Amino acid sequence: MKSVIKNSLSLTVLATSLLAVGAYAAPANDPATLAQIRDNAMKSDWAYERLADLTDLVGPRLSGSAGAAAAVEQVADAMRKLGAKVTLQPVKVPHWVRGAESAELVEYTGRPAGITQKVVLTALGGSGATPAAGLTAPVVIVRSFEELKAKGAQVKGSIVLFDVPFDQEMANRGHAGPAYGHGAGFRFAGPKLAADMGAAAALVRSVGGADYRIPHTGATGVVEGARIPAAAVTSEDAMLMSRLSVRGPLKMHLTLTPQNLPDADSFNVIADWPGTDKADEVVIVSGHLDSWDLATGAHDDGTGVAGAMGVIDTLKKLNLKPRRTIRVIAWMNEENGTRGGKAYFEANKDKLDKHFAAIESDSGGGRPFGFIGSVTPPMVKYFAPLKDALEPIGAGIFERRDIAGAADTGPLERAGVPVFEPLVDSSAYFNYHHTPADTLDKVNPYELKRHVAVMTSLTWYLANMDENIGRVAPQQD
Repeated sequence: MKSVIKNSLSLTVLATSLLAVGAYAAPANDPATLAQIRDNAMKSDWAYERLADLTDLVGPRLSGSAGAAAAVEQVADAMRKLGAKVTLQPVKVPHWVRGAESAELVEYTGRPAGITQKVVLTALGGSGATPAAGLTAPVVIVRSFEELKAKGAQVKGSIVLFDVPFDQEMANRGHAGPAYGHGAGFRFAGPKLAADMGAAAALVRSVGGADYRIPHTGATGVVEGARIPAAAVTSEDAMLMSRLSVRGPLKMHLTLTPQNLPDADSFNVIADWPGTDKADEVVIVSGHLDSWDLATGAHDDGTGVAGAMGVIDTLKKLNLKPRRTIRVIAWMNEENGTRGGKAYFEANKDKLDKHFAAIESDSGGGRPFGFIGSVTPPMVKYFAPLKDALEPIGAGIFERRDIAGAADTGPLERAGVPVFEPLVDSSAYFNYHHTPADTLDKVNPYELKRHVAVMTSLTWYLANMDENIGRVAPQQD
């Protein structure tokens, strides 16, 4: 018996040694392989180096810009160097260009002669323009859509301010997504509704925390034919206007000169790491390549792209070949149109049965606690080995949801493809989100390593599962 045990231990040691040099075909989802993946990712700076390339060398990457085009080439080149099969999928994207932006309060009760008050703001994506010399109009402050409708007579010809605070307390307690969603609803729908009611312009209190008089931009739903000027103001300036409005009427002089140019040509970057016996099936792992123009998009969504790229780097270093093909996608135009996700869906809607699962990372580079997945309740038990493998780095939580709700993989999920995301600490994410402060120095290199470990382990696990995890219930758009 002792000799059997000794021989067994020797084989285990030999297998582990061979796995380290890539010469041993280990069972796909065995604990040793998962541990190798996790530990290798935790030792590597490769993803952080790629994030530095993206943010420091390219910088802002708004759809249609030179930065977006440079990012496509940079990411494609990095993936080719790893040996992945790279495809550039054409996507027509919006091309909106920020112009001059300034505002000041020129009339309010108690204003000393010759005094005006500067308002710090930034145009929202898709905003219309004022005349070059700006416009002057009364400011009407509302805190709900119901109040906007009730003030219909005052709205026409005025500048409407939606003064809705971001609930940082909610974000601090693990509900940053819902806190953001509440404010973003006013940012997206508010300007369009104000335009429909005849407003001259619309302002929205910035959707985010860390009130250091920094405006947070984002997409708005204004449309051709009613594309009024629309901007986000800092929380401090929204509060100032609210205080002054208690004293009496106020007027603003507003200048915004953005341009809405014809749609531009761009690309999704698709990099395939071929599978073995199930190569015709695909597991997507992804982030979005575009960013707003105010900063370098380090958290939103440089970390997502770098994390997805890091999956292939980690597996290559271990010479691990998945059963299913792993498809890294750097989506284009998530921020102001989601054209990349829609284009991919249209091109693959007849092949969805071959899409085993999709992962999307777009919640920043905060600490990952595990992962989210839109699988049916009976399937949760099959992820126990993955949870165990991630537990040593504090990332062993699996939070099942009916719908994950990510942006670019949304069309796939609504058609039934299970979608997964890293479960991250987003309590500070909206301090930087869509602001000039979203830069590389805000990303913790250690947390990015942990992020890559979660992304790679999850991707590998899905690519090698024996169980058919099924489909999520199709949703209506």
